[in-house]
Amino acid sequence: MKKFILLLLLLICIPLKASALSARNIIAMDMDTKRILYEHDASSEHLIASISKIMTAVVALELSDIESDVTTTNTILKAFGSAIYIEVGETIKLKDLLYGLMLRSGNDAALAIAEFVGGDVDKFVELMNQKAKEIGMKNTIFINPHGLENNEGMGNTSTAYDMALLSSYAMQNDIYKEIVTTKNHVAKSDKKTYSWANKNKMLTRYEYTTGGKTGFTERARRTLVSTASKDNMNITVVSLNDPDDWDDHTYLYETLFKEYESVKVVDKSNFTVENENYYKKDTLYVKEDIYLMVKEGEKESISLDIHLQKNADYQNGDVVGSVKVKLKNEVLREENIYVEKEEQPQEKKQNIFQKIIGWFKHDK
Repeated sequence: MKKFILLLLLLICIPLKASALSARNIIAMDMDTKRILYEHDASSEHLIASISKIMTAVVALELSDIESDVTTTNTILKAFGSAIYIEVGETIKLKDLLYGLMLRSGNDAALAIAEFVGGDVDKFVELMNQKAKEIGMKNTIFINPHGLENNEGMGNTSTAYDMALLSSYAMQNDIYKEIVTTKNHVAKSDKKTYSWANKNKMLTRYEYTTGGKTGFTERARRTLVSTASKDNMNITVVSLNDPDDWDDHTYLYETLFKEYESVKVVDKSNFTVENENYYKKDTLYVKEDIYLMVKEGEKESISLDIHLQKNADYQNGDVVGSVKVKLKNEVLREENIYVEKEEQPQEKKQNIFQKIIGWFKHDK
């Protein structure tokens, strides 16, 4: 009887913390493979508030020069809630508006960015939804660049899963990474000097945090996207309607970094393809090491599937194949294989006297 009670207590206590997470919707995702490491109701659609601004930043970074000067118009007067308090007619760098957007969640900055990049706010929102489809965010609709609800209570809607895809995508952009990992930023316009501290408390409370974005409205409640990296493991956590988001995100990172380890499955400095004859005179290479997050006992299930194209005409740096990293036959990563052609010795140029001598020798 005692053994039965002990077993029952163990079964109850093991998932206790996971089930006690406060979020209505939450997910932890490996940013490199998009593998779901933990989730609870991650596919339900809900209002997302200011974490919408991740997409605003992505679209702006991909379509505009961040060193551009932006002169604000009356459009920013439509903003309410959190702001960086720029004025109509003020000129400021797009880069600084992006810092104000991501560190202080400036709704006025969001409108200024949208109007500058898209020509008008509505066209910019179209670009946001277009990018969402490209990334694979199937259950996301943006109606504005800031995340506030309108007078009818409608706002940007998404899922924890979709926002994890967006976070993973955004973190591939070096400028975005630089912005969201910044704790403090000083910006200058033609009228003022601003000093902004990042609202994302994860940057100060959890040492491996690399970025993220906070959000809140009365209808959406607290939303949070965060990212963290440790020992070649890169994770993003997204929570919606989570009153205890700082603790929940920290708990998930600490738990997952203990449960998983990073295994180097492809070494870029020692990449070879066994029994390969078509490109045997050339060098095949990958551009980066490939790591895989695995639990104990999963290493034996890792396999590589290498496919090479037999291109008749190829140049240095051409893609000539791919390497797929599989775990239990599921493809988690796929990277290109490139070729470096072996340099052929160039024929020495002959001067006119050498050519004449050659002609005589040939006649003999």
